[in-house]
Amino acid sequence: MKFDKLQEFRQAAYNHLGKAHDATFELTDAILTTRNAYSLADLSLSPFFRRKWSSIYEALQDSRPKRQKLMQLYIKQMPTQGRPLLAGDHTAWPRPDAVTLQERTIEHTSVTVPGNKPITIGEGYSTIAWVPDDSGSWALPLRHERITSWENPIDKATWQLKQVCEHLPTRPISVWDSEYGCAPFVLKTAEIPADILVRLRSNLCLWGAPPTYSGKGRPRKHGIKFKLNEPDSWDEATQTLEMNDPKLGQLIVRLWENLHFRKTAARPMSLIRVERLDDKGNLRVSKPLWLAWVGEEMPPLSEVWRLYLRRFTVDHWYRFLKQRLHWTLPKLSTPKQCERWSDLMPMITWELWLARDIVADNPLPWQKSIAQLTPGRVAQAMGIILEGIGTPARSPKPRGKSPGWEPGKPRQRRIRYPIVKKTTPKPRKEQAKSA
Repeated sequence: MKFDKLQEFRQAAYNHLGKAHDATFELTDAILTTRNAYSLADLSLSPFFRRKWSSIYEALQDSRPKRQKLMQLYIKQMPTQGRPLLAGDHTAWPRPDAVTLQERTIEHTSVTVPGNKPITIGEGYSTIAWVPDDSGSWALPLRHERITSWENPIDKATWQLKQVCEHLPTRPISVWDSEYGCAPFVLKTAEIPADILVRLRSNLCLWGAPPTYSGKGRPRKHGIKFKLNEPDSWDEATQTLEMNDPKLGQLIVRLWENLHFRKTAARPMSLIRVERLDDKGNLRVSKPLWLAWVGEEMPPLSEVWRLYLRRFTVDHWYRFLKQRLHWTLPKLSTPKQCERWSDLMPMITWELWLARDIVADNPLPWQKSIAQLTPGRVAQAMGIILEGIGTPARSPKPRGKSPGWEPGKPRQRRIRYPIVKKTTPKPRKEQAKSA
């Protein structure tokens, strides 16, 4: 049964790859079975890629993966019981030297050179993933798409969350980092049937519920100001919980209800503060964790803050994506080729998830055996599985030799494209003054 489910998934994914699906599907098997590669052409050396190295580039040029149908295929693999936990984030594909690549933007990166800012030039990609387990490093992406030069991470994440929720059988819980803890994200997700748990920066200012209308003038929208970094502005917490976590130690969790951003008075939220204490009862971490719950009925206070900790599985997937699945390896020349290559990454991850209970751990000599296999450990043992279940891709047919470049035909220099700088449009008053 487990083999059948994996084979059915591979056949369905193969049918959704559009043109050049044979070479594209064999490329995914080559990625799974190639641990180290120095260029994109190195993947053609895999025994599961039966075509010549040039077919890799032709596949990325001709293929048209159907993202919507692939997303629906991924959702079918999710259990129908319980509420799914979704996690969203975005990352950068650095391309600082690709001067002929269109729509390169300035992106944030965690890899910095001493003395430089944490930014790079390249492409940004937004991801929304299903987190299946309460522990571990598995994050299964449902959508992984490029943030175009006219989009920002918040708009892209909102659109992705809406697309995913339209096909989910139950209302999900989505967790987000502090970049999404702002009024625009809360407003834009108001009509999406999903609950949001988002981290807040400690320098934000919230507002309480307005007082009862006095009958004179316009009704007030805001109540008392609540500054996260000024304890004197806090009112009494609605609920306080002291607990001892096996990993984090002694914790104090506080809850305040019916707060809102200044621009989201019509959408109240619950505020959660998590503090870690040492044995003497003092703060162990100088900056506590601030979370906001926006949506319907919140889970118990002892459980809801733990959901946010599962968001870090997306960071594990990004690391796995770049180090093991060779996502940032190719030097592709167009944004469309980059998108088609990136569409293969979620499909490969879901294959690994479906094979996790089939494969036997195959550790390298310097690795220890583990009970709960990670995506990387499953990928190490996928060669035997792929050899056993076969491939839906058809065998290659010889086409003869390409005539190549016509002798005497002039070559044109490729166009150099400028870096696109995203700017916030000025208000009309400022535009009038500048004019």
